[in-house]
Amino acid sequence: MSKQKKVVYREFGDPEPEFVEEAIDLPPQQQNLKIEASRKGRKGKTVTVISGFQTDAETLAKLTKQLKNQCGSGGTLKDQTIEIQGDHKQKILQFLTSLGYKAKISGG
Repeated sequence: MSKQKKVVYREFGDPEPEFVEEAIDLPPQQQNLKIEASRKGRKGKTVTVISGFQTDAETLAKLTKQLKNQCGSGGTLKDQTIEIQGDHKQKILQFLTSLGYKAKISGG
């Protein structure tokens, strides 16, 4: 005798609806970015992490590519944060401020 999962009672026909979050797309002057170098969970490799973006994924993808070219290094985009391989805090700060972003270096 096999057990089967059955829905005994359902008030409405459809399961819970999916909610789509709209990304807030602020201009660069209104965004406060945080730049920090991190080695946690990366087997001792240093990565520069830029967080605090409030823009859509397409803009972030373009900015990630520009930052990778500016630093001459690899990098990725993860959950509204950009990670650039190596310690490039000063280069990234200068580049972002030239684009009009309000950015500051966090940590030591």
